[in-house]
Amino acid sequence: MRLHILGICGTFMGSLAQLAKQLGHEVSGSDAGVYPPMSDQLEAAGIVLSEGFDPANIPADTDLVIIGNAMSRGNPSVEYVLDRGLPYMSGPQWLGQYVLRGRWVAAVSGTHGKTTTSSMLAWILEYAGMKPGFLIGGVPQNFSVSARLGDSPFFVIEADEYDTAFFDKRSKFVHYQPRTLIMNNLEFDHADIFPDLAAIERQFHHLVRTVPANGQIVLPAGEEALERVLAQGCWTPVVRFSEQDDADWQWRLDAADASVFSLRHVAAGSGESGAGDQAAQVRWNLTGLHNVSNAIAAMLAARHMGVTPPIAAAALSEFASVKRRMELVGETSGIQVYDDFAHHPTAITTTLEGARARLQQENPQGRILAVLEPRSNTMKLGVHKSELAASVDAADLAFWFQPDNIDWSLAEVAAASRIAGQSFTDHQALISAVVAAARPGDRIVVMSNGSFAGMPRKLLAALQQREGRV
Repeated sequence: MRLHILGICGTFMGSLAQLAKQLGHEVSGSDAGVYPPMSDQLEAAGIVLSEGFDPANIPADTDLVIIGNAMSRGNPSVEYVLDRGLPYMSGPQWLGQYVLRGRWVAAVSGTHGKTTTSSMLAWILEYAGMKPGFLIGGVPQNFSVSARLGDSPFFVIEADEYDTAFFDKRSKFVHYQPRTLIMNNLEFDHADIFPDLAAIERQFHHLVRTVPANGQIVLPAGEEALERVLAQGCWTPVVRFSEQDDADWQWRLDAADASVFSLRHVAAGSGESGAGDQAAQVRWNLTGLHNVSNAIAAMLAARHMGVTPPIAAAALSEFASVKRRMELVGETSGIQVYDDFAHHPTAITTTLEGARARLQQENPQGRILAVLEPRSNTMKLGVHKSELAASVDAADLAFWFQPDNIDWSLAEVAAASRIAGQSFTDHQALISAVVAAARPGDRIVVMSNGSFAGMPRKLLAALQQREGRV
């Protein structure tokens, strides 16, 4: 089959294109931004790319057009497809029909931690010799690719609640029909498409409706929004975990920075037998309570798929995290620069708290310099403006960059913060300020869900230049 993909350079659509190529389809695509690294991956896979949405880019013998959710009415290629009556489909629908059908799908959903948890689960299954397929919204460093078909019935997918396409306003994840479902957490986000949290909860309820009775749902205990989702109807066994003994599984920290933690079975719940494979301790390179929660969700999902907790713990000891999730870009003169994807206040908070805990263990005199670019659609609308000032409390200094698409003042956020902060509208001015403030022992954490003009590496280069190392 010849496929043409509109919006091919997005993380999801680009990964889907590579899966389609692996299945033996002829694949081409077009996008408004054809640039590395995704363009390099696609071209290396033998996929023909076209810049822009001129209908002439769609091959005459195309059998099916797959339309990304960034496409809308008025787009020249979309209008051409509709006017000519060409067969078309959304990316999630195509994935569900042609890749996931007949497989044991493990879906990872939630406002935060989907990419990391999906990567953990895929790696646990790989470590256990189960050769899973996966599609993840990032690049797990244990695999170095964001998607593969795999060589077994098992498939791990990052299950996004964003809408499917201009012609299908359901969340993407309703197309995946998982047997194992992780629901990590649920907060208000995607304010450009959801009016309130209740609307998102309703979409999660639709997801729960697709999980079979012989499946399993894994979630942290005490998450009120998730409990409201389940209260709307649930036909599947549910396994909960908590730091307390009020859940099926209990965890505890064995190191203050969460680099060591333990998990044990404490209740039979959901028909569990309480067999002797339950206890496990994880020693790994990650930090932060959010990563503990991600890891436990992955371990319990893997257990449902046949991997015991001790094997999962051994796998996590070799987990190499994900690109742009507290990724160490480099170090110069005792100053470390990290790149992180955090863009929601909760994600910013947990990332910085994890960094603080690790710093307390390794260098209590060191400081954390947070460099932030709020740029998501939800941020653009100012929904989380009031929460941003407190989100950086675990840092020592905050440097805010004001993108053009935000019409409210980050200077006000900086002024309202408990810690010292500044706001900037010029990249070079921001770099100069961070370099002037940085000193040996500091950790600079750069947070954005966009390219941020290559800020982490520019900061590292500027620091090296200051030290005369370049």
